[in-house]
Order: sequence, then C-alpha cells, then structure tokens
Amino acid sequence: MKRNIIYTILLTLTPTLCVAQSETLSLEQCYEMALGHNKEIEKAKMQEEQLGYDIKSYKSNFYPRINLMAIDLYSTAKGEFTIEGGHLPIYNYVAAAGQYVPNVTVNADGSYTLNQYADFPDQKMEFKLKNIFMGGVSVTQPIYMGGKITTAYNMSLIGRDMAHLNVALTQDEILVKTGEAYFLAVKAKEMIDVAKKYKSLLEELSRNVDNAVKHGLKTRNDKMKVQVKLNEADLNLTKAENAYRLACMNLCHYIGRSLSSDIDVESKDFTSETFYKNPSREINITNRKEYELLNKKVEMAEKQIALTKSDYLPNVVLMGGVSYSNGAELAGKRLIDGTSASIAIGVKIPLFSFGENTSKVRSAKSKQIIARLEQEDLNEKMMLEQQQALNNLEEAEKIVTFTTSALSQAEENMRLSKQQYDVGTETLSDYLEAQALWQNSYASKVDAICQYNLAWIKYQKSKGELRL
Repeated sequence: MKRNIIYTILLTLTPTLCVAQSETLSLEQCYEMALGHNKEIEKAKMQEEQLGYDIKSYKSNFYPRINLMAIDLYSTAKGEFTIEGGHLPIYNYVAAAGQYVPNVTVNADGSYTLNQYADFPDQKMEFKLKNIFMGGVSVTQPIYMGGKITTAYNMSLIGRDMAHLNVALTQDEILVKTGEAYFLAVKAKEMIDVAKKYKSLLEELSRNVDNAVKHGLKTRNDKMKVQVKLNEADLNLTKAENAYRLACMNLCHYIGRSLSSDIDVESKDFTSETFYKNPSREINITNRKEYELLNKKVEMAEKQIALTKSDYLPNVVLMGGVSYSNGAELAGKRLIDGTSASIAIGVKIPLFSFGENTSKVRSAKSKQIIARLEQEDLNEKMMLEQQQALNNLEEAEKIVTFTTSALSQAEENMRLSKQQYDVGTETLSDYLEAQALWQNSYASKVDAICQYNLAWIKYQKSKGELRL
C-alpha cells in the first residue's frame, strides 16, 4: 500500500519537475532567438516593407491616371429675358442677279424703306437650371516631366537598399549585444564554479583544523581564521549566484524571452585554450554594412541633384477624356443632353524664377559634397575601429595566455603550500593566502577568456563578418 502511494506521488510530481527544469542554450541558439524576436529588428524590417510599398507608389507614376468624375447639381435658379420683335424684310428672287434681295427702297439719306415686310412679335424666353448632371472619364499620361518620375523611382530603389542594409546592420548590432550578454552569463556561471571550488577547499581545511583543534594540535585562533575565510567564501558564492541570475535575465531581454524565464547557458570548454588563431591583419571595411550605407547615401544625394533640376525642365502631359452632360431648360425644352470627347497636350516650360532654380541646385550639390566628406570621415573612423578591435583581440589573447600560466603557477603554489602546511613547515595564514591566490588566478583566467570572446565578436563586427 505504501509503495503504491509513493509511486502515485512520484508520477504526480514528475511533470512538474520536468517543467521546472531550466533550458540550456548555446550561443548559436541565442543568436537565432535574438534575430527572430528582437523588437529593433522587427522595426527595421517594417521600415524595409514600408519602402517596398513606396517603390510601387513611385512606379505607378509611369502609367496613365484614369479618373471618373460625376457631378449632379440641383438648383431652383431660374430667369427670363425678352427678344424684342419688329419688321422683317421680305426677300424676292432677282433672276438677273441670281439671288434673293430684300424688297426695299433706298432713300436719299442712305436709309431704307421696307416695301414688303413681315411682323416679328416680341419673344419672351424663360430658363431654369433644375437638375444638371455631368460625368465622364479622363486619362492623363505624363510624356516628359524633366526626368522627375524616373529619378524619384530610382531614389526609392536606393531607399529600399538602404533599408535592407539597415536591417542587416541592426542584426549585427543585436548579435554583438547578444554575444556580450551571453558571455557575461557564462562568466557569471563560471564564477559560481570558482566560488564553489574555493569554498570546497576551505571546508576541507576547516574539517582538518577542527580535528587538529580537538587533538590539541591547532589553536582555536586557527579555527577562527578558517571560519572567517569560509564566511567570505559563502558570501562570494551568493554574490556569484545573484550575478548569474541577473546575467540570465539580461540575456532573456535580448533573445525575446520573459525576464523570469528559467534558462541556463552552455559553458562547455569555456576555459579551454582553443582560440581563433592568426586573425588577418589586413584592414578592409568594404564588407561592413556601414560602408555600403554610406555609398548609398552619396548616391542618393547625387539623385537629389537630378530631382531638383527636374523642377525647372519642361513638362509635357497628354490628356484625354469622354464626358456626358444633361440638364437645364430653355423655353421649356432640355438645353443640354449629349456626349463629347476631348484630347489635349499640355506643355509647361519654366522661364524665370529670380534665381530660385540655381539656388536649389547649388544647395543639392552642397549636400552631395557633405555626404562625400562624411563618407570619407566615417570610412577612416571604421578603419581605425577595425585596427583597434584587432589590437584588443591580440591583447586579450596575450592576457589569456598570461592568466593561464598564472593559474598553473598558483595551483602548483597551493599544492606545495598544502604539503608544507600538512607537515607543519608553513603557517595557516600562508596556506590560506595560497588558496586565495589560486582563487584570484582562476577568476582572472575566466574573466580573460570572457573578454577574449567579446573582443573576437567585436573584431568580426568591425570586419563586417559577424554571422551565425
């Protein structure tokens, strides 16, 4: 019965234990998660998508604009006017002249007397607007716009390329920050191991001293000295664990995980001496996204000059349309009711603008010169940055070599100190100092390897070769 109860409890707890188990992440996994969930990258991709829509918008300017227009107006406006009447001459056919001539007599003063005439009474005319409808389809096709449409479209293509480069640049920056967060977490984890090993040494020493005190071989003062060091080691272990917890939370921020996620980082072979040997000393920045972005910026400034000039070149537009109109009454009859077609060519030629065009073109050229100067300046800074990154990498490798050698010496010193302490030829204080020296050497090596890995990431970034 007891056995069944125990089995039931174990089966109940097993899923909970599995869920609570932390997830161990490698650097590559953290990179993939950061690239897939980082908000800055999502923002850069949305900007790239936006510029894709802008390209389609600018491309549409090459094609005709087709518009449908309709107006329906109802008005109570009305009015009237009168056409005055009078006498109208009667024309007779004169065979000799071969035409009709009015039957009038020319007076001596040059006036005319009607011999025959017809009466034309006054005509009263009334008009009403009532309902007027006008509708039609118009087509406008740009023929020549001074190169504005083509230039604007090409600028949108450059803008899309810049947005794509900006996405890649943002990804590189996120990889650097993620790498830094990852190795800081690895360092914190290794520091826990250092603290545990140091505490383990002190605990063993404490047991030995306790036994020696019981047999009267050591004083209680020695026991107190070890206890003080043991308390310090316990505090350092707590600090290391807290630092690791905080480092994991920082890593979660970059990889898109909740800050409360239970994760662990791989530290396998972290303290091994396998490094990225012989980095190239050639300074080359052409692979960097910033270098390509600067080229695109200069190209964009050159296109802006052409776009500014297009405002002061002739524009030719072809227009056509079909319309239908209906409405208005005159003397009780519909006045307008019919369809019409039209076609026209519009030409606009700027003649004089009091120097506005010259000033704007010069302004655009100045911006292009500024872009080139900025490109040259930043290219030099990137070359300096790459050289500095290479120097830092080489220095970090030397520091790893020195700290590795120092750790080996500290281990040997602690071993010899222990032997001498065990046979009574060395004081407890000297042995405790040897242990502390070993701990500091171990921590220095861990820090040096962490700094080397960070230096390598920054060096790869400076070359434009930081990849998964």
